[in-house]
Amino acid sequence: MRKLLLYLVVISVGIIYTGRLSYLQVFNEDAVATTIENDTAIKTIYDYPERGYVYDRNGNLLVANQPSYDVMVIPREVKALDTLGFCKLLRIPKEEFTKKLQKAKNYSWRIPSVFVPQMAKKDYAFLQEKMHRFKGFYIQRRSIRNYQTAVGANVLGSISEVNDADLKKNPEYQSGELIGRTGIEKSYEDELRGTKGIKRLQKDIHNKILGPFENGKHDTPPVNGKDIQITIDSKLQEYGEKLMINKRGGIVAIEPSTGEILALISAPSYNPNLLVGRQRSKNYSALHYDSINKPLYDRGLLASYAPGSPFKTMNALIALQEGVVTPQTTYTCHHGYIYGRSGRKMGCHCGGGRRNIINGVAKSCNAYFANAYRQIISKYDSPREGMNVWSDHLKSFGLGDYFGNDLSTGRAGRIPSGDYYTNSYFKHNKWHVLNTISNAIGQGQVEATPIQLANMTAAIANRGFYYTPHIIKQIDGQPIENTHFTEKKYTTIDAEHFEPVIEGMHDVFSMQKGGTARYLNVPGIEICGKTGTAENFAIVEGERKQLTDHSIFIAFAPKDNPKIAIAVFVENGYYGSRWAGKISSLMIELYLNGEITLKQMEKLVLEKSLEEEYAKPLSGKPFIINE
Repeated sequence: MRKLLLYLVVISVGIIYTGRLSYLQVFNEDAVATTIENDTAIKTIYDYPERGYVYDRNGNLLVANQPSYDVMVIPREVKALDTLGFCKLLRIPKEEFTKKLQKAKNYSWRIPSVFVPQMAKKDYAFLQEKMHRFKGFYIQRRSIRNYQTAVGANVLGSISEVNDADLKKNPEYQSGELIGRTGIEKSYEDELRGTKGIKRLQKDIHNKILGPFENGKHDTPPVNGKDIQITIDSKLQEYGEKLMINKRGGIVAIEPSTGEILALISAPSYNPNLLVGRQRSKNYSALHYDSINKPLYDRGLLASYAPGSPFKTMNALIALQEGVVTPQTTYTCHHGYIYGRSGRKMGCHCGGGRRNIINGVAKSCNAYFANAYRQIISKYDSPREGMNVWSDHLKSFGLGDYFGNDLSTGRAGRIPSGDYYTNSYFKHNKWHVLNTISNAIGQGQVEATPIQLANMTAAIANRGFYYTPHIIKQIDGQPIENTHFTEKKYTTIDAEHFEPVIEGMHDVFSMQKGGTARYLNVPGIEICGKTGTAENFAIVEGERKQLTDHSIFIAFAPKDNPKIAIAVFVENGYYGSRWAGKISSLMIELYLNGEITLKQMEKLVLEKSLEEEYAKPLSGKPFIINE
């Protein structure tokens, strides 16, 4: 009986061990992987994939890859070494060696960490034959970015090593790996990154590599990142950046029929290749601490200013929709709008006289839009209610809201409502419409970014709808299927009300009608637009002084079946048609005709520098007046 019991115990233990081993080998790959990782006789090497390529809308290659070499360290394998000699080879001080090794130990004693990143090929060739002297260190090849263009840095973005915050948020990354930090590199990190492979090598007791562990049974190959095609027209982007040399501001161009972003320009900019390789940290610091030019600040997405006279198109549409004016309604302009008990005057440069909605837009008449705005708000029982209705109309154009698109940054701007004035701004309910009359001409508390102005223009061009502006066109050869980008967003304005406003925008370019951009016509192209000028004030030695105005322009073309909508903002650019308007006409001509015939206009813009204006001391916040 005892003998039988002994047999049963032996058999049971055997079954348990066999079952556990089968579970580990067949059903629990994670446990196997953990066992392998902890085995000092097995060396794990990661095989990094190629990051996906980036192409523009016409198939031009913008971003590729180039080989780079990292010095890696596995802390538990590090033996006594000639530290000074090693530091000399790596061209780093001993203090940095100690700091880097401690950081690697803090991360993991057994998992490889990047010790010195992104060495050039010539450095790799020199070091490779000497690495056998330094146990625990080895060189690993990986790809880094190679930007095939010198423009579009704000669009393309950059990659850099993961930090502690990244590692906590993304456990699939390991110390030393690269992650998209800005631009599309950040927005489409998951698609571009790919999946790293793993190789496991068997070592003997002398740490000599014998070959693949178990013939590579546990190895996995890398999966390259997906190629993407973005909506940017690289030729238009390059031309826009060229026109903005020695200027500051933002330009956004959109295809109205799709919402695809054709150009996204921020000036001043920089060459994206500055943020690649071992000089990245040094170059990034120089760009980051340039508090005057702010090259890392994307003015096209983040610069939030009062929109000025282009905003009059919105008040015109709302007035028509609310039925407080018709296309035939006229108001008299006495070289401005006089209001309030004290007879305050909102000056105007339209020339005075009777104005309807069409020539009110064409000549940018303050009096017309002040009257129309007042009628909109006064239609309702209280200013608060009227302002809420007004605000809702504006927000239907995407104003006052961050689009939630595929851009890596953005700002909501501000569209005030009646609730905002009552609860936050005035903090009481005794305010009236004249307290907010500056909203009539795009001043007051209204703020918008260039991309919001471009989208607003696209909605006007489409006669009442828009597509969420986006920058992705295809992923791995497949068109986007994200309905957020492909479904129409309708405004609250009926289609019939857009025609008189568009007619007024068309007359902005009319010599006969005296439009504010009558000298900016492009032969053969019917353009609709609106000028704007932003007053620029600063505190200089404790006094509020006026500096050179900002220049704003919105436009779309052609008038029928529009192909491009654009918003241009030039800081300290004088009045709207002086620089922003010229840049708009030139970019529209290049995009639609493929060449520039306005050579004299182009010469003026290319040769103009506003650096002297920027040298003046600036502080405070600009606000807008009309032409």
